[in-house]
Amino acid sequence: MRTSRDSRFGFRRAVTATVIAALVIVMAPAGHAFPSSGRSVPHASDVNVDGWVWPLAGFRLDRPFVAPAHRYGPGHRGVDLQAMGGLDVRAPAAGTVAFAGQVAGRGVLTIDHGDGLVTTLEPIQTTLLPGAAVARSEWVGIVGVGGHASPGSLHFGVRLHGEYVNPMLLLGEVPRAVLLPCC
Repeated sequence: MRTSRDSRFGFRRAVTATVIAALVIVMAPAGHAFPSSGRSVPHASDVNVDGWVWPLAGFRLDRPFVAPAHRYGPGHRGVDLQAMGGLDVRAPAAGTVAFAGQVAGRGVLTIDHGDGLVTTLEPIQTTLLPGAAVARSEWVGIVGVGGHASPGSLHFGVRLHGEYVNPMLLLGEVPRAVLLPCC
């Protein structure tokens, strides 16, 4: 049987936990997480990214970036783009192919852009080999099949100094939709 003392103790614990949580939120630097390494998460504003382009000429945002609460937590470390009007994939910026091959049954292409920026595109079919130089907007493959993205979608991930960042920070928002006459 619960006593009034037990109820008061439970209430005090709940209030204390709420106050501690509020302090953590207020004292946390805006826009930063607390990764296990103890350093702040890098932001796209940490590097000059002028001139980046979307990897698909026409697309619909199928799934947005969802930052994990911590380095190993659940999240969606990139954006999924549903190809609209073509499956050609282009390099978002100039760089060097760091990896091109199969991972867990799907094609993956990783491009190192220098200054700590690395992009990953999947699923993709490509003929490029590691070490190949690519120019911004250059054709790098076609949307493949497999992975978590829905059929016809390309997963576009970006890491800055090893930490995933939202690709939309590098490219601006999703291109504006153009309404066409219906009749």
